[in-house]
Amino acid sequence: MARSQNSFVCQSCGATAAKWSGKCEACGSWNTIAEERALAPAGAAARKAARGRAVALEDLKSVEDVPPRRATGIAEFDRVCGAGLVPGSAILIGGDPGVGKSTLVLQALGAYANKGGRAVYISGEEAMAQVRLRATRMGLADAPVLLASATSVEDILATLEAGPVPGIVAIDSIQTIWTSAFDAAPGTIAQVRTASFDLVRYAKASGAAILLVGHVTKDGQIAGPKAVEHLVDAVLYFEGERGHHFRVLRAVKNRFGATDEIGVFEMTGQGLTEVSNPSALFLGDRNSTAPGAAVFAGLEGTRPLLVEMQALLAPASYGTPRRAVVGWDSGRLAMILAVLDARAGLGAGSHDVYLNVAGGLEIREPAADLAAAAAMVSSLANRPLPKRSVFFGEISLSGEIRPAPQPELRLKEAAKLGFSAAVVPPGIKAGACDLALKEIAHVGELAKLIGASEKRARETAPW
Repeated sequence: MARSQNSFVCQSCGATAAKWSGKCEACGSWNTIAEERALAPAGAAARKAARGRAVALEDLKSVEDVPPRRATGIAEFDRVCGAGLVPGSAILIGGDPGVGKSTLVLQALGAYANKGGRAVYISGEEAMAQVRLRATRMGLADAPVLLASATSVEDILATLEAGPVPGIVAIDSIQTIWTSAFDAAPGTIAQVRTASFDLVRYAKASGAAILLVGHVTKDGQIAGPKAVEHLVDAVLYFEGERGHHFRVLRAVKNRFGATDEIGVFEMTGQGLTEVSNPSALFLGDRNSTAPGAAVFAGLEGTRPLLVEMQALLAPASYGTPRRAVVGWDSGRLAMILAVLDARAGLGAGSHDVYLNVAGGLEIREPAADLAAAAAMVSSLANRPLPKRSVFFGEISLSGEIRPAPQPELRLKEAAKLGFSAAVVPPGIKAGACDLALKEIAHVGELAKLIGASEKRARETAPW
């Protein structure tokens, strides 16, 4: 007979402790350890492993036809998933509260159901009347989406198994789902992990595609243990600033497609609208005559993307210069400033530095080093950069400019949007693009190109 025992589990990382403490020794989080009740086998006979059965071994050659992907009809969503949903896959969608996760999932299910697919939306946070109100506002009231409100994983699985196998099932959200196997509150480590495992197992056995909506913590991570991200086939983050009207769906894990792929949406009163040309959106209100603004020709997954990087350098009012970064890595900014000081002699490190990626987009690509450096040098010299020019390239600690991957896609996107010149690392070919290329091999050449070295020499001259 099984007896119950209590354990203390960290709600942030899932580590187990013998007793309660204020700080988790595994991840260092405070006040995240909670007591949970679990079932433990009693006696040596219960702990003895049962003899398993042999399974058939096969080679790597496929003996079955690959099932077609299930396209929802929303091109940006299907693009991030890898041209559609794979039957039997499980996808975890995370994002900040109010960013539009439920809206995105409901639109995807509505578009799939309008094409003749069987879609089921199970809400654990909202009543069915609330979901219907949102569907009416989005123009999806007539979409044949099957709706239910439930939080018990046993009830959800019994409902799904009672009828035909659905093509797509959405669970909103996984933090509200609980199972009777554990005497713990919904949202705890044991509940989230067990409920996710049961839903993923149903997806693999039935062939239905499961969409799990998850909340995001203050650190920007999906709430719950990392084991949940290991269970699913794809992890998507829905990002966006409250002050901006666009949203970005980014893939950080995908077993059936490219990672770091993005889809861009615009939030409107009727829901989310796809943005087929995000570069034009991010550069729509650009003022190219102001100093400190450089256009970066980036690459997100397989999609080229042009975005403006803005920099402002001002004399420090206090002893310690201030660094403020929005949309870029602060450590990367400190490294570029050090390289500009040591290799180009600009003295930018003694200034207050403010760097912003226009539109609220977050850039994680090292190829943005050259654009960020050009924006900072332009602001320091108070000279605007050449009009209709783009920048891309990685800066090393020696000051050399290194090439970026797939430069042809970047240049092609720049030419399509009307840019006529590009400042690039050595060895880049324009190809079929009609762009004037300016090759620079060192950050010192960048300072001379903008004219910051002469300005700095005049300021520091003794006469």
